[in-house]
Amino acid sequence: MESKGFVHIYTGDGKGKSTAAFGLAVRALGHGRHVAIIQFLKKDENYGEYKFLSSHATMLQFGTGSFVDMKNPSPQEISSAKSGLDKSREIIFSGLYEIVILDEITVAMNLNLISEEDVIGLMRDKPNDVELVMTGRGATKKMIETADLVTEMKEVKHYFKKGVKAREGIEF
Repeated sequence: MESKGFVHIYTGDGKGKSTAAFGLAVRALGHGRHVAIIQFLKKDENYGEYKFLSSHATMLQFGTGSFVDMKNPSPQEISSAKSGLDKSREIIFSGLYEIVILDEITVAMNLNLISEEDVIGLMRDKPNDVELVMTGRGATKKMIETADLVTEMKEVKHYFKKGVKAREGIEF
């Protein structure tokens, strides 16, 4: 791996943020790299990416399995996200992984489950040999300024607006 690992952010209102990060994980795994994926706000091993990637990479989920009330998150939701952040920090600094993906971390931050300051701290303090990938809607200006690569997925058209439900193998 190159001596410098970069910070990537995949954000925006369009589909494909997590998919892009998981594609990068597959590419890295194909080259023998060690990958860890931490999913915030999820607690369901039935997601297709979990079913596949958990047998090839370290994959952990930190969520309660329910939607978070933006105005009044439960203590369990806050605790789960903070545990995810603590585990992310441990993994990033473990020396065991070259690629670390923090899936939906921006959403956890925007729901006030974890602080922007803590997320920026991970971005700034990560070891040079770790490639850090963060996904989710609503990356903040400060996150964007701190990152090395930012891709914004923009929704132009989506079949969900015609009532199509999430489909196994496509959306989950």
